[in-house]
Amino acid sequence: MQFIVNFLRGSVSFTVTGAFPERFLNLCAQNGVGFWGLTWLDAHTLSLRVARRDARRVRTLAEKAQCEARAEGGQGMPYFLAGFRRRYALLIGLALALGAVCLLSRFILTVEVSGNESVPSAVILAELSRQGVRPGAYGPGLDLRRISQEALGRIEGLSWMSVNLHGTRAEVLVREREAPPELRDESTPAHVVAAADGILEEVEVLEGQALFQEGQAVLAGEIVISGAVDLKEPMYATVDAGQRLVHARGTLWASTYRTLQACIPLEAQTKVYTGAEEETWSLTVLGHTLNFFGKGSISTAGYDKMTTTHILTLPGGREMPLALVKTEYRAYETTTAAIQTDAAQAMLEERLLERLEEIIGAEGSVLSTAFSVRENSGLLTVTLKAQCREQIGREVTFAGQVGEIIPGTQSG
Repeated sequence: MQFIVNFLRGSVSFTVTGAFPERFLNLCAQNGVGFWGLTWLDAHTLSLRVARRDARRVRTLAEKAQCEARAEGGQGMPYFLAGFRRRYALLIGLALALGAVCLLSRFILTVEVSGNESVPSAVILAELSRQGVRPGAYGPGLDLRRISQEALGRIEGLSWMSVNLHGTRAEVLVREREAPPELRDESTPAHVVAAADGILEEVEVLEGQALFQEGQAVLAGEIVISGAVDLKEPMYATVDAGQRLVHARGTLWASTYRTLQACIPLEAQTKVYTGAEEETWSLTVLGHTLNFFGKGSISTAGYDKMTTTHILTLPGGREMPLALVKTEYRAYETTTAAIQTDAAQAMLEERLLERLEEIIGAEGSVLSTAFSVRENSGLLTVTLKAQCREQIGREVTFAGQVGEIIPGTQSG
């Protein structure tokens, strides 16, 4: 801390020579002249450092002690600034630089979004940019509360938003809206039907009346659990009591057989690079692009375009709205070439298995698979036949009202 104080007020180094230098030190102590960095050079010579304001008093006290005090040089802020006394251009540049820093610190350079998962940051940034919150905007001129409210009303999926300024950084905090629980329609009657052909392995009835038993085969679209439940007639009754409508619920686990097919042409268009290349450079500042090297525009027809962006990043990983963009264009010609049959077959088999897993769902399982391959009319066709175990029950509503009684018929 004392070092900083000495630097700000400035100090002067002296070399004192005389018959009795000790008397000089005593006089300094008696007159309140502080010194430090005392070094004895020989029996009659010493060096020390005093504050800039005491430099004149040192010479007077040295004369009283019959010594000679010679100034060796000054250090500190006053001497540093004195070096600019006649360098007016440098002083003007320093003043302009300080003014630019003070002015630019009031503009937004980066916008950061946090708290979102399902709502893309690009959607939030696009709406805020439309409201005026973007790199290069003048921060004190923005009504952040109004902007937050308007942006919140325009972006679906958000329940809360706050925009805060921290110097040149705009921090956007959001909270996503929780999806309401799915309401189950219990007022409309429904059947549980089979979504695919299969052999029933397990029938679990939660509501409704089962029309098929385990081990029986069902076809897609057949009603397995009916939403029209037969009412039980009293003993010795001669009248059909009818049916009561319910919203049938249940699960139907069945063994199913799936057949999927995919095909691909045996010939494909491929690119052959000619060796011709073009290169352009541009600078992106606060969202504005400046092309400064290379052709301004190149037709992308017949060219592959590759862009490399170098973003200015400060220590700590903070990205600034300044980027150098390199765009390369490589010319190519298209030619027809035969595809590798083995690679194409492996790709189709992989995609068929992925499609099969999508169909049977996460809870379903594949018991066995078999592939067949056929080449015909320039196409490679792969067929997958698989045995699966899956839940094929699907609820299908029908006209009526839950709880409604359908009268029966008189029995003979």
